[in-house]
Amino acid sequence: MNGLDEDAGLAALGGAGILILILFIWIIVLSVKLSKLSRAHKRMIGETGVPKLEDVLTKVHDNLAKVERNQEELNAKLSSQGKRLAALKGRVGVHRFNAFADQGGEISFAVAIVNEERDGVVLTGIHSREQTFLYAKPLAKGESGYPLTPEEKTAINQAVHKE
Repeated sequence: MNGLDEDAGLAALGGAGILILILFIWIIVLSVKLSKLSRAHKRMIGETGVPKLEDVLTKVHDNLAKVERNQEELNAKLSSQGKRLAALKGRVGVHRFNAFADQGGEISFAVAIVNEERDGVVLTGIHSREQTFLYAKPLAKGESGYPLTPEEKTAINQAVHKE
């Protein structure tokens, strides 16, 4: 019996050795995985100085909310500036013409200055040998409360169709 107990003891010792070897390999594998996880955690946390991931995520969320508020403010300002820019009188049309058939040269003119809504002003200068007349007519939607001449309408159309 002594031999049987000795063989059983050796078998148990061998089994325990194999189990210890398997557990040792398992500990090495887990250590490698933990090391990788620790490096990934450090990359995610960065140099924030905050040890808890929850605190970092809260900080990121707060910063994102600030960025979104700033974006909304900037969009509102951009929209306001876009409306302001569209209202500026920036399109100009110039039409030169001969006001008097007996005098040569196209020295009379009509200048229209309008915005995208066709609001603005049309200036007309009529020149003769003895005198010069200058007229200004306000425009709203391409129309005026004063009668517009064909030359003034031409200048308005030129201004409206400029890009």
